[in-house]
Amino acid sequence: MQQVHEHREEPIKDMLLVCGDDTLDASGMAPVEPWVEELGAERGVRLHGHRLRLPADAVTVRVRDGEVLRTDRPFAETKEHIAGYDILECDTLEEAVEAAAKHPVVSVGAMEVRAFWDDEDAEAEIRRIDAELTAAGRERDFDRAMACYAPDVEVFHPVSGLEQSGIEALRKAEELWFSTLTGPVEREVLDFHVRVDESVAFSHALVRMRATLAGGQSLDTTARVTTGYRAAGDRWQIVHQHTSVPFDAGITGSPS
Repeated sequence: MQQVHEHREEPIKDMLLVCGDDTLDASGMAPVEPWVEELGAERGVRLHGHRLRLPADAVTVRVRDGEVLRTDRPFAETKEHIAGYDILECDTLEEAVEAAAKHPVVSVGAMEVRAFWDDEDAEAEIRRIDAELTAAGRERDFDRAMACYAPDVEVFHPVSGLEQSGIEALRKAEELWFSTLTGPVEREVLDFHVRVDESVAFSHALVRMRATLAGGQSLDTTARVTTGYRAAGDRWQIVHQHTSVPFDAGITGSPS
């Protein structure tokens, strides 16, 4: 078999399709848990995966001439079927093939390795959202800031010390915080790390905020901000945000 050597500038996600065969005896197959433990907890290569129900539970959907046609059976009537999947993030194709070769199912079935189609830069989009929050604070533009959040966002806002549920509650908390300030809020991101996984992402940041209080005093505090994002259609939005500020900060900073 000819080996394929693929050079990757950065890790790429690979889908491992677990191909089973109903006609083969899998009673002697090794357990999958050690493979999951090694690739996931120990090496951090396996992002997630899951088993699928048997083909007998499959439903095939077609649309012909505007009519929805439902068939209560799999698309292909074969003894082989997709029994599950695993998503890996590997530096090379060879690494993904090596991981697939260690999966217990290969002793009775097969593993198909297919790289994800890379047609977008999700991390760049998330960093753009963070830059939008910086610009919105400087311009005191609530509409611009709120456009970064999902309607059902959950935010721990340090002004109230309580969790704010929904975009309207978040907007009121932001307006309350800005009412204690005069002029723009200077938001400097000191450290920013992003982890993207399909339709969900997380960022961890250290954010320094400087402003002038309504009474003339200066505000200068650094907050630790943990943010959760969700892909909604073709855009990312913030769905969760938690801000921690120093206990003796005097006045807390904005969670954005």
